Amino acid sequence: MSGYGVGMGIGWVFMGLFWVLLIAAIVWLVVALARSGHRANDGVPVPPPPTGFGPAQAPSPLDLLDRRLAAGEIDLATYQQVRAALGEPGNR
Repeated sequence: MSGYGVGMGIGWVFMGLFWVLLIAAIVWLVVALARSGHRANDGVPVPPPPTGFGPAQAPSPLDLLDRRLAAGEIDLATYQQVRAALGEPGNR
């Protein structure tokens, strides 16, 4: 029976160590997640990453006009009128 008390003492030490490590891991995880939410540019929108090689280019006015027609935002008469006002691609 004398060995019973020694074994339980070591068991309590390991159980206490387990809980300390578990709580430390949870605290570390919460701090790491909180820091990842704060960036140096808080409040400033971050542009999406580029999808291809080279600098990103803004769509041309004619591309935007084509998209608006395809989306149904403007009718064909308005499209033709604005396209004539912008000029054909070769007339720029």
